[in-house]
Amino acid sequence: MWAYIVRRVLATIPVMAVVALFVFSLLYLAPGDPAAVIAGDQATPDDVERIRASLGLDRPYLVRFGAWVWDILHGDLGTSIFTNLPVSHMIAQRIEPTLSLMIVTLILAVSIAVPMGVVAAWKQGTTIDRAVMAFAVLGFSVPVFVVGYLLAFVFALELDWLPVQGYTPFREGFFPWMENLILPAVALGGVYIALIARITRATMLEVLSQDYIRTARAKGAGQRSILFLHALKNAAVPIVTIIGIGIALLIGGAVVTESVFAIPGLGRLTVDAILRRDYPVIQGVVLLFSFVYVLVNLLIDLLYTLFDPRIRY
Repeated sequence: MWAYIVRRVLATIPVMAVVALFVFSLLYLAPGDPAAVIAGDQATPDDVERIRASLGLDRPYLVRFGAWVWDILHGDLGTSIFTNLPVSHMIAQRIEPTLSLMIVTLILAVSIAVPMGVVAAWKQGTTIDRAVMAFAVLGFSVPVFVVGYLLAFVFALELDWLPVQGYTPFREGFFPWMENLILPAVALGGVYIALIARITRATMLEVLSQDYIRTARAKGAGQRSILFLHALKNAAVPIVTIIGIGIALLIGGAVVTESVFAIPGLGRLTVDAILRRDYPVIQGVVLLFSFVYVLVNLLIDLLYTLFDPRIRY
């Protein structure tokens, strides 16, 4: 068991090395010159070159990459070109809203989607099953920002039940904190719920056709016991896998959702940095998101052994 865990942890090192190389290469792949942006339209070529030299943009690629990795290993993500603040400080200021939004969305999506998929598989071919599948198709079809604007219009502007934008820190109280997250979490969780519900239904249908399920029914086991103790446990590996893969949807959707609901999180920080071509901030945020995604998938791999002890790589 411990050997398996060590192997999985060590396997993340080359993955993060490739991610770091790609993130750093964004500076060369993306159009535009940050030195020219800082210098302004009236700057001369000499002014642009002086700014490039002060930012270290005139050094060779490998030299800059090595220095960047060395700084990261020492906890330094660089300094913002425009604000002149440490990138790690800017991320620390914005991480709570994004983390809160993703956690609430994840809990909401899993608690709704898994029971929906189980019930749809149990009621295969009925109105309930067709309704769940219709919701899944709708969830994939409607963009996050459309759902967000619709929810904000109905529940914030028309009914005045919830705030339309902003974020309240958790330290100011649970209910004010949750009020600002309900609409964004529902908007962001729609596609995630649809994805998990469809995979849960498909996996449960396959498991419910197995011989040991018929044996459990023949022995007089209750329907609830069959669904949630026998079938769901054996269908857990694909479901947990899609939950882990879907974290990428949450990360990408958080950028749009935070813009719609004016949440001052990492998504808004990323959008602002892209518009200003603030490459150190972009690199720091993308690297952080990539690390979180790799870490989540590592945890998913480790959870496999709990649901199916036969899994050993």
